[in-house]
Amino acid sequence: MDARDADLKKELDATLQARRELGAEYESELVESFLEKVDQRIDGAVERRLRRQTAEQQMTATRSARSPRATDSFGERFGFGIVSLVLAVPLSAIGAGTAHLPGLIVAWAGIVGVNAVQAARTNPGLFARRRRSSGSDDWDD
Repeated sequence: MDARDADLKKELDATLQARRELGAEYESELVESFLEKVDQRIDGAVERRLRRQTAEQQMTATRSARSPRATDSFGERFGFGIVSLVLAVPLSAIGAGTAHLPGLIVAWAGIVGVNAVQAARTNPGLFARRRRSSGSDDWDD
């Protein structure tokens, strides 16, 4: 029995003792008073539970917003890479056949751009700026 249950038991004992001392004419008031205390106890427990659930939901939402989505799996990334390479062949041929070297460069710039956007989407910190440490040629992470 925890402290809250012990307090409620004391309240019930006090209510029963008051009923014995005051008589039957105060019974309904005593019962209503005790039930009001029980209602307050229940309301407090429900409120604590709702706050805890809300906090857990907020934490879950925050974690899922920061972490990669479940659909960003290795299979999706691998499939995207394969599709990019397969499409690169006809795009290269069309670009080179139509505009020669400039067309080939534009086609490959588009392919690289699309893959860079996909990489940035699945790895948000991938293209983060790096700072040079003072007095050193090494890059900081």
